[in-house]
Amino acid sequence: MARRMHADLDMTKGSILSNLIRFSLPLMATGVLQLLYNAADVAVVGQFAGAQSLAAVGSTGALINMLTQLFIGLSLGSNVLIAHANGAQDYQRVSRAVHTSIALALVSGVAVMVIGLFVSRPMLQLMGSPEDVIGLASLYMTIYFMGMPANMLYNFGASILRAMGDSRSPLIYLSIAGMVNVILNLVLVIVFHMGVAGVAIATVISQVLSAGFVLAHLMRSRGWIHLEWRKLRLEKEYVKEIVRIGLPAGIQGSLFGAANVVIQSTVNAQGSLVMAGNAASQNLEGFIGTIMGSFNSALLTFVSTNRGAKLYPRVYKSLWVAAALSMAVAFSLGQVTVFFGETLLQIYNSDPGVIQWGMVRMRIMASTYFLCGLMELVSSYLRASGYSVMPMVVTLSGACLFRIVWILTVYAANPSMPTLYISYPISWSLTLSVHLACYFLLARPRLKKEEQAYLQEQNA
Repeated sequence: MARRMHADLDMTKGSILSNLIRFSLPLMATGVLQLLYNAADVAVVGQFAGAQSLAAVGSTGALINMLTQLFIGLSLGSNVLIAHANGAQDYQRVSRAVHTSIALALVSGVAVMVIGLFVSRPMLQLMGSPEDVIGLASLYMTIYFMGMPANMLYNFGASILRAMGDSRSPLIYLSIAGMVNVILNLVLVIVFHMGVAGVAIATVISQVLSAGFVLAHLMRSRGWIHLEWRKLRLEKEYVKEIVRIGLPAGIQGSLFGAANVVIQSTVNAQGSLVMAGNAASQNLEGFIGTIMGSFNSALLTFVSTNRGAKLYPRVYKSLWVAAALSMAVAFSLGQVTVFFGETLLQIYNSDPGVIQWGMVRMRIMASTYFLCGLMELVSSYLRASGYSVMPMVVTLSGACLFRIVWILTVYAANPSMPTLYISYPISWSLTLSVHLACYFLLARPRLKKEEQAYLQEQNA
């Protein structure tokens, strides 16, 4: 048997809680740094370029997510595939999956760039972006999508490292790139008065840096994740597996983004002050979301690795440990965010109208965001357990479709911002309930059958 390659964290041994926390912390720090850098984009442009520029940058998030999540979801497929092969100590499979993943990242990056450049402005028009915002928003997205190949290379490369137990290196690389992003924001916006264009250029440069760092890491590695450009190819077997696992997650993310585009269109109709308040609050809520997302990613890697190693008792217990951890942290952060909400919103813009509308959203969303975390956590567990389509269908029905129906019925009858925002916690609760039913009725029995078959094989 090939020797086991070094990994920063061996998830097949030790305390489940300790493993999840140790793996989550670098992911959490990475996500928080990403949001801090994004917050720097929003804050700098809001403070030094005005509310219209803040609204322009903030209003593009849902559309960008809709166009990029389909391909970013494929990086999740790479994570599951490589983590499973690593747990099973099939290192030749790890190496081939790594080269297929990087090749797929290049293809995906170019595809997203081309799509984004062609559809950004027409989509902004369909979303009803106000005349004083749409030109700036279109400019921001045009520049932003030029960095998509680098963005995809970083996402796939970071997924490879995390699948092998290394969640620290992506944090280090992102920290360096992010510092460059912040410095360039200040220089391009304050000194050169480039507004949203300066923010977008700074973002693209930081993405190129982070991608370069990850690729250099893979090329320097002497283990099975060593990257050689001459070996890059789209091997059908691995592409098929990555697509099988990751495409449903990508479709879910894209359609989730589409639903949010519909919601953003509803927000846009209220004018730039409401848009700016919504953007600032959404950015703050993102800090809670990224912390919950780190637990989701840790659970996904943990379950995939231990399932590959046939350590089923650890697989069963991990969901409940992760759920308790996620809920405790997210609930606490949500209450703190609401309590200090007005002070935090002033970081983005001091206009009383912006702060007022930001608090309208925050009081409903931030205080209940832990429900979203639990919903995504169970969804990640189901994917790592071998189900890829089911979590997508449940989430799209319970969250996306529900919200659109809500806008067309309940919101149409009572068109207020609280009526719009309350659809989120209701949809999270509904989707979480169905995910749990799928776990008890389908996923757990399936894992039990796998465990029994493995034990019979060992005893034969």
